[in-house]
This record gives sequence, structure tokens and C-alpha cells, in this order.
Amino acid sequence: MAKSPEEEHPQKAFGWAARDTSGILSPFRFSRRENADDDVTIKVLYCGVCHSDLHSAKNEWGFTNYPIVPGHEIVGVVTKAGKNVEKFKVGDRVGVGVIVGSCMKYNLAPDAGAPLLCAGITVYSPMKYYGMTEPGKHLGVAGLGGLGHVAVKIGKAFGLKVTVISSSPGKEDEAVKRLGADSFLLSSDPAKLKAAMGTMDYIIDTVSAVHALAPLIGLLKLNGKLVTVGLPDKPLELPIFPLVLGRKLVGGSDIGGVKETQEMLDFCAKHNITSDIELIRMDYINTAMERIAKSDVRYRFVIDVGNSLTQ
Repeated sequence: MAKSPEEEHPQKAFGWAARDTSGILSPFRFSRRENADDDVTIKVLYCGVCHSDLHSAKNEWGFTNYPIVPGHEIVGVVTKAGKNVEKFKVGDRVGVGVIVGSCMKYNLAPDAGAPLLCAGITVYSPMKYYGMTEPGKHLGVAGLGGLGHVAVKIGKAFGLKVTVISSSPGKEDEAVKRLGADSFLLSSDPAKLKAAMGTMDYIIDTVSAVHALAPLIGLLKLNGKLVTVGLPDKPLELPIFPLVLGRKLVGGSDIGGVKETQEMLDFCAKHNITSDIELIRMDYINTAMERIAKSDVRYRFVIDVGNSLTQ
């Protein structure tokens, strides 16, 4: 008699899954394959909650397969290592990012460091690739959320002058006094936008909602660079004349590889950079998702998975 899937894959796992476009998550048990010779098995301790998790749970990008267990900012402990594994051993603390099957040495606080596995590399990689690292240059950070607040910290660590560009006036004190930005620009104030035109060398756009690119392009100097890392669920309008007349560049980026993620972690450890987090239990996740949709988090939810499962 043929073996059932559970007999072929006896390793039981537990998570919270969305079953449909409501995005509501609930407990979900499933089976996974045995640890192979090149694998490590990880006990998840902390997992950050990214806006991408909300998009995926609600199928807002159009390619979700249900049921789906979101989560890609993971810190945990190795509980089993295959015979070919050389870099990791049982008991090591490791991180798992967006790329399936990847992990790396982890040297930061596990809860506040977990979001760096997505938010950190998502802003660090384009800043390195597009040369947005020259000390003294002016960086604009559009959006002060999970990605934006890390971009501010990394930008300052590179020695950049950093201006936060936000539609929320209430975030000015947080941006300048708490996160260390040099200035704050209210994007809903036409007079202030006009005064700031042509003052920035680079802008990293972290906004995940549909928004206008023309004002951001206008803030750039000649040869300026606008790099988008947010993922709105609808196309954005790109004006061509400001690009041509200012010889400006619009680019994009999405996470980074394992080697660069390790580089980012080392950089953040050197400069004492972690995410500002709100630690939650697993049973709070649906409320957390609702708050993320309303931008009501400063600045990243992190699930205390270990304690959620033991209580």
C-alpha cells in the first residue's frame, strides 16, 4: 500500500494561515519534508510582520496560492543540521530572510533585529547598488514606516544628510528627534515642496500605497536618483519630461542575496542599527494586520513565536 503524504513527510509543523482574500489568519497544521543532508531545521523564535505579508494574505498582487502562511523576517535556533552542513550547528542562532532556503550568521538582538532580514536588506541593497552611500550627499526617504525608518538609520550610518518625506505631520518629531533625520518635509504642503525642489541627490521611495512620483522627481538635483522599493498594488504614473530635462534616473530594487544580507547584518551590528518594534503574541496577528493597513505601527510588529507557542 502506498504511503500517505503524512507518512512520507512525517515532520509536523504549525503556523497561522490565510485561506482566502479576507486575509484573516487562523491556526494551521501542516507537514513538511524531513531535514535533508544540506538542510538545517530551525525553531522559530521571532518573526517580523511586513506589509508584503498583508499584500500576500489578501492576494493584492494577484498570485497568492491558498492556504498561505506569511512570514519572512525570521530569527530562530538550529535544532538539526544535515551531514553536509558546515557553517551551522545545533544551537546556533540564525536568521532566515525572503529567499527560501537561505540563512546566515546572526549577531544582533533577535527581536528588534528580525525585521532587518527584509526591511534592512530591502533598503541597504539599493543604496549600495545605486551608489547612494557618499558621505555628505543628501538622501530623501519617502515614507516613514517599516522600511523608511531603517533607511533613515542606515543613511545616517553612511554619513548622508537625511530628509524624511512624509504626508503625516505627526511624524516630524519621531523622524528628527528619535530616528536622527536631519530634516522633515511634509509632502502635503505645496509651499514646502516647492522650496525643496532640486535639493536632493537621492530619494529612496518606500511607500507601498499608490502615490505620485512627479513631486519626488522634482525634489532631485541634476543627475539625481529615485529608487523605489515599495510595492503598490496598482501601477504608478511616471512623468518623462522631468527625467529627460534633469537627466534623472528612476530605478527599483527588491531585497538582496545571502552574501549581501550578511554584509548588511554586519554593517547594522557595527552601527548598532535595529528596527523599532512592537512585540506581539501570535493571537494578536489579525489585529496587527488591520493596524498595518492603517499605518498604525511604530514601526514593525514582531511576533514572539516562542512564547506564543509555549503558553
